Order: sequence, then C-alpha cells, then structure tokens
Amino acid sequence: MTQKSLSKRMKLIIVLLGLCGAALFGIAVPVIGVDLVDSYPEFSYCFLPWLIFILLMAVPCYAVLVIAWKIATSIGNDNSFTELNSKRLKNVSLLSLATSTYLFVGTTVFLLLSMCHFSMFLGACLVSFVGIAISVASAVLSYLVKKAAALQEQSDLTI
Repeated sequence: MTQKSLSKRMKLIIVLLGLCGAALFGIAVPVIGVDLVDSYPEFSYCFLPWLIFILLMAVPCYAVLVIAWKIATSIGNDNSFTELNSKRLKNVSLLSLATSTYLFVGTTVFLLLSMCHFSMFLGACLVSFVGIAISVASAVLSYLVKKAAALQEQSDLTI
C-alpha cells in the first residue's frame, strides 16, 4: 500500500467518522432525548442540561478529526515522521484526555444531582476509560514519531 492510498483511505475513514458524528450528535441524541421526555415527562428538567453537555463533547471530537486530516495529508505528502506530526499526536492525546475527564466529571455531577442513573454513570466510566486509552496510545505514538523524526533527520544529514 502506497502512502498516497493510505492517506486517501485515512481521509475516507475520517469523513465517515465525521458523518457518523453528525448523525449521532445532530440527530440521534436530540431525537432520543425528546423521545425520553415524551415517555418520562417527570425527567424533562434533565433534557436541556444533558443535551448541552453531550453536544459540547462534539467540539473536541471534531477537533481530533481535523488534526487526523492534517496527519493524513502529511502522510500522503511523504512527511509521516515529522516534529509537526508528533505535536499533532500530542494534541490528540490532550484532547482525548480532556474529553474523557469532562465526561467523567460531568456525569459524576449529574449523578450527584440525581439527573443520571447509575448505569449511565458506569457506561460513561467505560467510555472515559476508552478515551484515556486513546490518550495514552496517542501520547506513545507522539513520542515514537518524534524519535523517528530525529532519526530521519540524522539520516538525511549523513547522506
């Protein structure tokens, strides 16, 4: 597989993830929320805070997609191992960690305010754990790309 084809496939996946996110955040979450309010009107006071909370989580998710697009572009341009890509991966790590923390803290607050069922809290803990795993993997990749960039720079200077 060439770097150009890898870059194109990465970009296709990024676009598909963006569309799935738009469907989830723009359609599914509001529709499910309205349906829950119709079924359980006693919880209608929870709808708007939860909707805002969930929609705010979309911002860092799309920021990561933008960063991933830039990484895919640099891979297509045969610039895979660069200091810039290392910084981008570090930013992905930080965004993932921040989003996971936001989810955990927010769900904990909703639980303490009796606006969240304990099973939802457990689910949020699981999602937060996955986000932290992504954060760690991105940080490790950032470190490895930084090391590879230094090696590549040394190699380019000796030739």
